[in-house]
Amino acid sequence: MADSINNLPTVLVVDDVDMNVMILEEILKDDYNIMTASNGVEALDRLHKTDVLPKIILLDVFMPEMNGYELLEVMKSDKALKRIPVIFITTSDNESEGLAAGAVDFINKPFNEEIVKLRVKNQLELKNYSDSLEDMVAEKTAEATATLDNTLQALANIIEYRNLESGSHVKRTQFFCKALVEYLLESESEYAAELRGMQPEIITKSMALHDVGKIGIPDKILLKPGKLDPDEYDIMKTHTIVGKNIIEEMMTAVKDKDSIYLLHCRSIAYSHHERFDGKGYPQGLQGYDIPLAARIAALSDVYDALVCARVYKSAMSYDDAIHIIVEGKGTQFDPVLTDAVIQIQDKFQAISRNNQ
Repeated sequence: MADSINNLPTVLVVDDVDMNVMILEEILKDDYNIMTASNGVEALDRLHKTDVLPKIILLDVFMPEMNGYELLEVMKSDKALKRIPVIFITTSDNESEGLAAGAVDFINKPFNEEIVKLRVKNQLELKNYSDSLEDMVAEKTAEATATLDNTLQALANIIEYRNLESGSHVKRTQFFCKALVEYLLESESEYAAELRGMQPEIITKSMALHDVGKIGIPDKILLKPGKLDPDEYDIMKTHTIVGKNIIEEMMTAVKDKDSIYLLHCRSIAYSHHERFDGKGYPQGLQGYDIPLAARIAALSDVYDALVCARVYKSAMSYDDAIHIIVEGKGTQFDPVLTDAVIQIQDKFQAISRNNQ
């Protein structure tokens, strides 16, 4: 295949409309080798016969013989194909269904050249990070843990840049998390013993990937300068599921499903929007069924969201932010953790001011 000739990554474009294929080839040809197929059956045949698998697949949803959903389902049961990221190309707005099926992102028709290039580039970077984790652990080097830290932090920064953040949100939430955990330990709170068994310094590191699933949220929703409508909010909520799936892919890549680092990452990414009263998402967990790391992450994330400006809102005062957190005690937030945040609110203020 062409990969061996020019070392460019290969993209497989699957669409039954020749014009769509031609447009995507024209957009991507300078940076990638392009394979094409007109439906799912032809795509599978090409995948099974090629010497070099594509790095990513751009897959139409509606096609004859085998549609995009059917092809994706077949790929998920094939060891060689299941880790190839798939971006759906579609005119449909039912993005939550596509994400639930396993797609990593969407490209809407008609095509915007810059959006196509950025989405393919972002997903390839994520794929490369996942692959690098697998290679790293296979080598069993002494630097494995440090490299994992750097890789996960870099991945978190990609999400922040896409979200028009400088990367400071990740840093601040990690500092809030660290301050909260340290207070719980030093004050010998009722969670102190549990935290010591969780390697608390790893909880702070894992906070970096709390929003990793936002890589799967379309720009028109992620960057919307206003309140999301109900359908958009449903799609936004899927970032918790996408985040869990990404972390589980990493667990597979490093061949360590018991890694406490990645287990904390998964708990936080999946459950930091659960509420203590059971009215959160995605599972509607209640009280102590929510992992402790996720309950800590929820307060760290919400505090930063309140006191910092976003594309959809202006910043709130520190006093007002604490007032909202107090109001959420026992409903949105764990009561013990809420009381701890109140006790160290001056430290939270200092972290926020010093890390803009």
